[in-house]
Amino acid sequence: MTTAAGRLLDRYVLTSWIRLFVLTALGFPFVAVLISMIDELNKLLDRGLSVGQIIVSYLYALPENISQVMPAAVLVATVFTVGGMGRHSEVTAAKASGRSFHRLVQPIFVAGAIASILALLIGELAVGATAHQKVLQRDREAQPTAGRFNFVYRGDAGWVYAIRALDVPNQRLKDVVLERAGRGLSYPTIVVSADSAGYSDSLRGWQLWHGAARLVADANHQATFRFTSARLRALTQSPVELVAPPKAPDEMRYAELGLYIDALKRSGNDTNKLEVDRALKLAIPMTCLIVALLGAPLALTTPRSGAAAGIGLSLATTIVFLLLTQLARAVGSGGVVNPVVAAWLPNAIFLLAALVLLDRVRT
Repeated sequence: MTTAAGRLLDRYVLTSWIRLFVLTALGFPFVAVLISMIDELNKLLDRGLSVGQIIVSYLYALPENISQVMPAAVLVATVFTVGGMGRHSEVTAAKASGRSFHRLVQPIFVAGAIASILALLIGELAVGATAHQKVLQRDREAQPTAGRFNFVYRGDAGWVYAIRALDVPNQRLKDVVLERAGRGLSYPTIVVSADSAGYSDSLRGWQLWHGAARLVADANHQATFRFTSARLRALTQSPVELVAPPKAPDEMRYAELGLYIDALKRSGNDTNKLEVDRALKLAIPMTCLIVALLGAPLALTTPRSGAAAGIGLSLATTIVFLLLTQLARAVGSGGVVNPVVAAWLPNAIFLLAALVLLDRVRT
């Protein structure tokens, strides 16, 4: 096969795959969001929202739905593209012209890898979009912009801030107490109190004024230091970040969840479930590439079957993967298996199956 003809064939395969992928990745989430909107319409209207506001709010639900359906969209696009080429003897024709099956479906594998990266990015974006949707639908109050009073904020690395007043426009705090729980001499408890604090945009940090710092290792090892002015490296959040409501673990991005897990570990809490969920934020997007590797040879097992067989094959594979994911989450959360290993176990099983099928395909 000449280079020009090869490029034309690659373009043909990739175009067919992209058309099906986009249709599935956007179509399924749109239908799911539409059904959810119709189901919740009366409740949202009772809250005083207009139809236009409801429609806009559900647009923010699309990123989460798209990120969840992308592995299935890759599988559907791969099965129908390769299956269709098999039914129309295009795979046989390509082999006769000197192009192996592995080379024929190479554009699909590249597209699957790109879809994995895209799924990861959309998943990170979906966290903020879903939170904004709750605000628009009045499930959650919009965050105040002027200030906040008498609140507790969970910071990074195990720090907890108790703040009497936060003035956002003037970037000031009043009556601040910051505490990090410790475990002994090697990691003492630290309590820092200050009358006030000011935020510096240039330093990206807070300056504490007129306070004291207390270190407590145990009953016999304690120390107290007073200061007129001091900076605490742990207190890095800006006034806007402090005024925001605290996030639940499922509302955190990958990096945020990692910091939260580290803080819980230092306090002696069980973090297995959260570690599994964090690892799944990477493992599930990577599934896009793996199901592309699996779907291509799998589609050739029933080359003469019609669309019903392709749909059934895709559904069966998706259901098996979801079951394996739930099982992995359970064993990882229970500590039976390392949480990270448990999260990646379904991908490992599917990858092994894909490599076996690819090896058995007649090239």
